[in-house]
Amino acid sequence: MRKTGVIHVDSGYCSGCRICVEFCPKKVLELSLKLNHKSVRVAYAARPENCTACKLCEIYCPNFAIAVEEKEVA
Repeated sequence: MRKTGVIHVDSGYCSGCRICVEFCPKKVLELSLKLNHKSVRVAYAARPENCTACKLCEIYCPNFAIAVEEKEVA
């Protein structure tokens, strides 16, 4: 079994700073083209199948907008 992650981004807290995008070793995250209620492009999992649940995005997010849920897959 291998570990994968499900990334949850709170669009109300995300500031669109791109730190999570830059730190993701598997290039899972990108900024959306849509703006949130603060006119900010928020992060989202563009390639969720590549997530290894390393949690670097969660650790480095300065606004605590990201939570990674670990999953075991066969």
